[in-house]
Amino acid sequence: MSLHSTNLFIRRSPAVSGGTRCHSSSFSDKYPFFLRFQPSLNGNYKDKAIFNFDISGKCDSSNNISTLFRVIRCRAKKVDDLQEEVLEVFSSTSDDEIEKHVRTIKSILSSMDDGEISISPYDTAWVALIKDVNGSGDSPQFPSCLEWISNNQLPDGSWGDKIFLAHDRLLNTLACVVALKSWNIHQDKCEKGISFLKENISTLGNENEEHMTIGFEVAFPSLLELAQSLGIEVLDDFHVLQKIFAMRNEKIKRYWSEEGIYAARNSPFSDIDDTSMGFRLLRLHGYDVSPDVFQQFEEGDEFFCFPGETSQQAVTLTFNLYRATQVSFPGEKILEKARQFSENFLREKLAANKLLDKWVIAKDLPGEVAYALEVPWYASLSRIESRFYIDQYGGEDDVWIVKTLYRMPYINNNDYLELAKLDYNSCQATHQAEWVSMQKWYTECQLENFGTSKRDLLLAYFLASASIYEPERSGERIAWAKTAILVETIAKYFHNNKDSSHQQRKAFVDEFKKYCNNSQQSLNSSKTGQKFTGPLLGNLIYHSFGSQTTQNRDITRHLFHAWEKWLMKWEVEGDSHQGQAELLVKTILNLSVGNWLSEELLYHPQYEQLFHLTNKICYKLARFRMQKGDENGNCSGNFDSTKKLEIESEMQELVQLVLQNSLDGMNSEAKEIFLTVAKRFYYTAHCDPKTVSYHIDKVLFERVE
Repeated sequence: MSLHSTNLFIRRSPAVSGGTRCHSSSFSDKYPFFLRFQPSLNGNYKDKAIFNFDISGKCDSSNNISTLFRVIRCRAKKVDDLQEEVLEVFSSTSDDEIEKHVRTIKSILSSMDDGEISISPYDTAWVALIKDVNGSGDSPQFPSCLEWISNNQLPDGSWGDKIFLAHDRLLNTLACVVALKSWNIHQDKCEKGISFLKENISTLGNENEEHMTIGFEVAFPSLLELAQSLGIEVLDDFHVLQKIFAMRNEKIKRYWSEEGIYAARNSPFSDIDDTSMGFRLLRLHGYDVSPDVFQQFEEGDEFFCFPGETSQQAVTLTFNLYRATQVSFPGEKILEKARQFSENFLREKLAANKLLDKWVIAKDLPGEVAYALEVPWYASLSRIESRFYIDQYGGEDDVWIVKTLYRMPYINNNDYLELAKLDYNSCQATHQAEWVSMQKWYTECQLENFGTSKRDLLLAYFLASASIYEPERSGERIAWAKTAILVETIAKYFHNNKDSSHQQRKAFVDEFKKYCNNSQQSLNSSKTGQKFTGPLLGNLIYHSFGSQTTQNRDITRHLFHAWEKWLMKWEVEGDSHQGQAELLVKTILNLSVGNWLSEELLYHPQYEQLFHLTNKICYKLARFRMQKGDENGNCSGNFDSTKKLEIESEMQELVQLVLQNSLDGMNSEAKEIFLTVAKRFYYTAHCDPKTVSYHIDKVLFERVE
């Protein structure tokens, strides 16, 4: 039956199932479409049958559609006769092309396994940072990653997907720039990437938060800090970055609230134990947490686990409270009250030998508490604390006491303990090898002739290695020790010289300045004789650690400048403690692996504040040590209690400056050096010579079994 009146529907949507792909010869290139017969209920194509044409592509005009209609000539017949109907319809895709795509898809499906994902510049950059594990660390473990980064920079200087999303592009680009800068290669590509970052960092403020890459608020700030440590400056949009840092803080502090940290995930109650540990960790890592949270645990002059609790306090809970109070800032009265309570409570328990806890059975809880009370946090050098805790940690034998005895294998297990022992012994072996080289240096320089003993040398190296212990930071550690012993040598030589005067010190400094302005000469130890001269000091500095470079930057000039500043202070009164802390800090920073300080940042106002405060604290601590007693424990004077309170207050101020995050170019790792040096002075002022000798043997020479 012919169709005199047929409803035709043209739809520009994808093909419907069951359709037959067709095209007319006059539209084969421009208008492929799909034809579907819609039969009536009894299976026949009636006058009212509908022909649906699904067209992919666009018709240029209504005339084209009319022409298309005229090309189609169809007659509706019974379904049984449909196969015999010859339609003037042709496929726009050849059989060969279909087969080609079928083979491709089969290949994909057969090799899918766990799936495949596109290459990520961000991930590649992190892998590129890995140093050669079998070599000296001067070359990358995976150089092909650096090659990929070099070959895949986009024309605008960025790295990332061809779809421009600011978060994706900036994160990938910063990661790749950090990788290239770390290995000092492809300077042109690195500079182009930095230019892109500076020009586009403001676009973060215009992006939809829905398109922010997962974890951007945590990953990007961390990369920024790493970039700053390499001297890469992209911080030119404070408001945008402030928002990102705030988001990071909020995400990391998601379990922290005004009530502290809850005892369990679904618990409506916070407790002082978890709150104390959370407070300490967050504050140590630069997060803004208020100590007012501890007010809810206060009842009179005591502190309890839960608000309103009146039962006897547990040792571990009070111990964690005490540790939380150690990171207090100036003016935090609630932490001062908590410190007084917790310290008194723990000292009473320790004196009565009643340091059993109601919550845990631990290997050596009395040892942990005793160390914390005997060596306050300001004096606790990291390697000493680690050494003692390895002995105190019980591994799988530590048990939690609740309704029954529980073991927590993810917290207490022997795998942690065995790895800690192996790592400590390995690190100790590195320190022992360095100690051998230090003695060789001491002998070659004939420092014994100028009044410096090997005991002085050992103490200087111990204080450096107990503070900066990581094997990869050998340069910083040795530079610290050599700087300290050279200062000691100058002080002792001129102190022992009865004819020493201001004029002689001035002549010494003038000789040193003259040496620094001339070309350096090789150290001839046979000609040192018994006179310590400015040129000899310059030679020792230059050939001991000043002739090397870090990050392709010659640091000799910076080291000489730091020494000159210290010598000019020493020249006035012959007091070697004036400015010694600043000399140590600048030496460590200049020799640091990451080259933390750029020359411009060295004169940043907040760095100047840190130098001033650290110098003041360390000078007072050095004077306190001298007045407390000499190496043999002989008391040479009394240190005013008011001075002790001043030092405590200034230490709190320093801790605040170091731990609080800043968005104005201050590097957190660089700031930590100031606190590390201050703690070294606090340690020697606090610990008596017998304790120091015990710690030296324990840390440097006693192997962990």
